Amino acid sequence: METRINLPQSEIPSAWYNALPDLPTPLAPPLDPQTQQVLTPDKLSPIFADALIEQEMSPERFIAIPDEVRDIYALFRPTPLVRAKRLEEAIGSKCRIYYKNESVSPSGSHKTNTSVPQVFYNKKQGVKRLSTETGAGQWGTALSFACSMFGMKCTVYMVKVSFEQKPYRKILINSYGGEIFASPSTQTAAGRAMLEKDPDCRGSLGLAISEAVEDAATHDDTRYTLGSVLNHVLLHQTVVGLETEKQLKLIGEKPDYLVGCVGGGSNFGGLVLPFLPRKLNGENITFVAAEPRACPSLTRGSYRYDYGDMARLTPLMKMHTLGHGFMPAPIHAGGLRYHGDAPIVCNLMAEGLIDARAYYQRDCFDAAMLFLRTEGFLPAPETSHAIKCAIEVAKQAKPGSCVVFLYSGHGMLDLASYDAYMRGELTNYELPQDQIDQALMLCPDIKG
Repeated sequence: METRINLPQSEIPSAWYNALPDLPTPLAPPLDPQTQQVLTPDKLSPIFADALIEQEMSPERFIAIPDEVRDIYALFRPTPLVRAKRLEEAIGSKCRIYYKNESVSPSGSHKTNTSVPQVFYNKKQGVKRLSTETGAGQWGTALSFACSMFGMKCTVYMVKVSFEQKPYRKILINSYGGEIFASPSTQTAAGRAMLEKDPDCRGSLGLAISEAVEDAATHDDTRYTLGSVLNHVLLHQTVVGLETEKQLKLIGEKPDYLVGCVGGGSNFGGLVLPFLPRKLNGENITFVAAEPRACPSLTRGSYRYDYGDMARLTPLMKMHTLGHGFMPAPIHAGGLRYHGDAPIVCNLMAEGLIDARAYYQRDCFDAAMLFLRTEGFLPAPETSHAIKCAIEVAKQAKPGSCVVFLYSGHGMLDLASYDAYMRGELTNYELPQDQIDQALMLCPDIKG
């Protein structure tokens, strides 16, 4: 059987799949952060492009992908589906393991799938500049790339610990024409307030989001963009699962397990959501989400309404959360250090349709090194969680099972993390329950 399954460019999806109409239980509505009443679309207009607000709440099962977006997708899509035969042999697997390789995008990760349409819709509306946050830098890189394609300005607030761990992200973002600040920064009131409270603060995604949202809300020519969590972001990422479905069909495979890492939920959602109708119709497909033990929002978080950011500027969303005030440990998988998860993913988790597992970072780096030495590619620290999980699933699954995981990004700009690993400097960290309890005390008490 072929080890690499490619599709022609004509097979780039022409429409994104919207899971909202197919959810077994309707998604809990977002709430206004001030009034705690159901949020109306007009409240989002100062922050998001109108077309993205429409997609966020759309009841349509499929939404057409604009030709301008497909033209840029064609720079790297369709992405290959690869049989990991050497990895199978190394672990003695009696299962077939495949990975969908999203690292071939210009920015090196799956994030480009949503940065391109988000920039397109903002450009079409006449927006001049976009602001955003980034954890490990994959999203910031993807947005700066997309802005360069459409001639727009880009401002990125990068979590300070990752800014320091991954200096080459700054260079790449600057090379695409974007500007980048370590968060907390002195650029915003939210950043200055945190620095006054804690001058040595290492930052969090929740805080970086606060800075980026404030930036957009206080500049008329600027809108905010988000690289994960929201419905329209997962919508754009479904190009991954739609292509994977075609590739598996081409070789006569049916997936038994679909595996992805989860920080906010975009790459995982992009892989599994197109398979949701098949699962709901009785097909035996297990969706497995992998997250860090240092930031275990799905496995140990509370399913409730919470803010998406530390400064409580974003809408309230019902999700599995560790509390918007949660300050995560400085693990190297910076893209997985978010306190909550995508409402769609959390909805399916609450319905028992997702299996979530949490891992220590050293174990994930062990898995990444095994993948490097068998398949030859260096994974991002975030992606290493999916690899660790896929290996575990393949060892436990019934012989002959088909395991597919999402290779969400490469680790070529994460070499400092691997250097720390090889020097024996990485530590395992498991979040204490008292820290979770303390952070959750700050969440609003909203029923529903």
